[in-house]
Amino acid sequence: MDEVEQTVNTTAMRETVRRLWADDILPSLSGLVAIPALSPGFDPDWAEHGHLAAAVEHVRTWLGTRAIPGASIDVVELPGRSPVLLLDVPATEGAEDKGTVLLYGHLDKQPPLGGWSEGLDPWKPVLKDGRLYGRGSADDGYAGYAATAALEALRAAGGSHARAVVLLETGEESGSPDLPAYLEHLSERLGDVTFVVCLDSGGQDYERLWLTTSLRGLVQVHVTVRVLDSGQHSGLASGVVPSSFRVLRELLDRVENAETGHLLLDEFYVDVPADRAAEAEAAAAAAPGAMKRSFPLHGGTTTVDQDDVELLLNNTWRPTLSVIGASGFPEPVDAGNVLRAHSTLALGFRLPPTADSAAALGALEKALTTDVPYSATVELAGLEHADGWNAPATAPWLSASLDEVSSAVFGAPWRAMGLGGSIPFMGLLGEKYPNAQFLVTGALGPDSNAHVPDEWLNLAQAERVTAAVAHILHAHATA
Repeated sequence: MDEVEQTVNTTAMRETVRRLWADDILPSLSGLVAIPALSPGFDPDWAEHGHLAAAVEHVRTWLGTRAIPGASIDVVELPGRSPVLLLDVPATEGAEDKGTVLLYGHLDKQPPLGGWSEGLDPWKPVLKDGRLYGRGSADDGYAGYAATAALEALRAAGGSHARAVVLLETGEESGSPDLPAYLEHLSERLGDVTFVVCLDSGGQDYERLWLTTSLRGLVQVHVTVRVLDSGQHSGLASGVVPSSFRVLRELLDRVENAETGHLLLDEFYVDVPADRAAEAEAAAAAAPGAMKRSFPLHGGTTTVDQDDVELLLNNTWRPTLSVIGASGFPEPVDAGNVLRAHSTLALGFRLPPTADSAAALGALEKALTTDVPYSATVELAGLEHADGWNAPATAPWLSASLDEVSSAVFGAPWRAMGLGGSIPFMGLLGEKYPNAQFLVTGALGPDSNAHVPDEWLNLAQAERVTAAVAHILHAHATA
């Protein structure tokens, strides 16, 4: 890090980042919030509606105002796939042999949902108390702006960076179904990717730089139990015809211990690596009680464990089941005395980062369809599986840069932890570029409300993350 301090004007970098956020980024990001750019999975007619295209054009226009010598901007759209926006910045002098840095973000958004607080709206940017409210402000509209600003600030401060490509996709919230095709299509153009920066994550507080070192995989299935061709009067049929929900409940008992939440299929488990367990302990010590404060528990509801480390490991390296949807059930006010013909539950499983998701799905299918009680009909639909991601060992240059930069920018040591969710891009890049280093970080905190009402971006944290990325880009170029 001494080299960084000797060759980079840190004051100029800090002032450039601050100016860019206040004068250039915030107005344009606010405009991006106002575009209802739903991810394709939530808007099947996205191409006709044009909101994703509008978001891409909005950011492309902003990128066109940046004075980065030699930079090029391109919108790539393969037939039938949501578009990708690229900013390609040549390496600074002397860093041409450092490969390509790929800086990732996405422009598509989750649905708006109801229940936003008074004065707030998913498509209305509201700036209040250092927060920018609105859907996509934190997840993940700011990422492309922050990545570009980091490059600008680094150049303004006299620093160096390898060739950098900012890649902004428009399907992440739908599981990035088009990204493999784009990575293949752009493979020669991207070249030798040696460093990946993903700004679609965050941490347990806004006091330090947080790194995401693992992401859970997933298995999803819609399971229907059918016992009748049509519903029947419950007084006449009950006791004769089995309840479809009871059969479904029995099948779930093969998969999950209802008392503890422990899953019962061996294929869903891996041994927690020692380094990730140690990270969880350090993260818990850095932000005591953060996991318990992260969610709006109702009334006297408690978390499933009182130990912070166990909660972190539960959320990052242990499998879980969430019932995420149901059908075949009328609203209670509309419910008559009917023994229903079928029950359907949508099951969402999160898997440890290194678990084999295909094997897990196979074990689940077998458990749900073998020796079904009363020979009821079981139908499986919506089957989906995806492997997780575990970061490679941190290179000495990156570790040293993190140690120094996080203290200089944040005034606190950096910490790392797994993320309970998924970023499909990381697994794809991990497979395609096995020798690359990864910096998965971001400005989201435990209360940023991604995917739910009142989403907001901590602007001060976004500035700090931008400055930190700039420093680390320089460390990569000079390693």
